[in-house]
Amino acid sequence: MIVKGVTENVKEGSIVLFHNAAKNTPAALPIIIEKLIADGYQFELISNIIYKENYTIDHAGKQCKINQ
Repeated sequence: MIVKGVTENVKEGSIVLFHNAAKNTPAALPIIIEKLIADGYQFELISNIIYKENYTIDHAGKQCKINQ
């Protein structure tokens, strides 16, 4: 089950990826979010965690270096 797999394995600094076309994701996601918030986890945009100065994200979600 998705909920158990995520909530039992998540730890500080984890990045949790969900595929929006996956069959069971829509039902599992609200449960996972509620559980993680109740456990004290916070959510952050991946772009705020990984991408650094002089990079941008294109329309397809790809990280691209800005030519200067």
